[in-house]
Amino acid sequence: MVLFGKSKGKRIHTRTIELNTYEYDDQRLVIEGSLTEKRLYEYHLATGEKKPAGIIHHMIIRWLVNMSTFIIEDIEVEMPAIPHKECLETITSLAPIKGMRIAGGFTLKAKELVGGVRGCSHLMALLISMAPAAVQGYATYHSQKPAGFGPLMTEVLQFLVNSCRPWREGGPLIKKYMK
Repeated sequence: MVLFGKSKGKRIHTRTIELNTYEYDDQRLVIEGSLTEKRLYEYHLATGEKKPAGIIHHMIIRWLVNMSTFIIEDIEVEMPAIPHKECLETITSLAPIKGMRIAGGFTLKAKELVGGVRGCSHLMALLISMAPAAVQGYATYHSQKPAGFGPLMTEVLQFLVNSCRPWREGGPLIKKYMK
């Protein structure tokens, strides 16, 4: 139950997703995502085995994204902490994402290619949060320069169309920025 913005009861689990953008060279950025999941108290598996509190998932995805095409040129996955050795079977499951363009429909296409039994639900949760971070990273990279965003800005703005109410088609932000 939430009461005046504060949760009532003890916190028992935390999932943290952190997304960072790094300059790579004049044409590319690295988008790095990290998902960490912690159990904050001892717990028992379905088998009855007792486990200590701590990190149960820590997964990292890195993309090398070409800023002139928005294509993911390379991808790598690390799994520093997993609950089962079988989880390692999914470490290469995101390979089909290499070569994909970050654009409208990215999430649906990614789920078709690497979702469900083809991959890992934790990697998928991280992966789908990375596309908007790539757009923000691109905008941040270019907003440092007086010349602005360059020719891809229209495409970046297209990514925002209907992503939320303020960016709805025909809405005030679309009218302001997409003249």
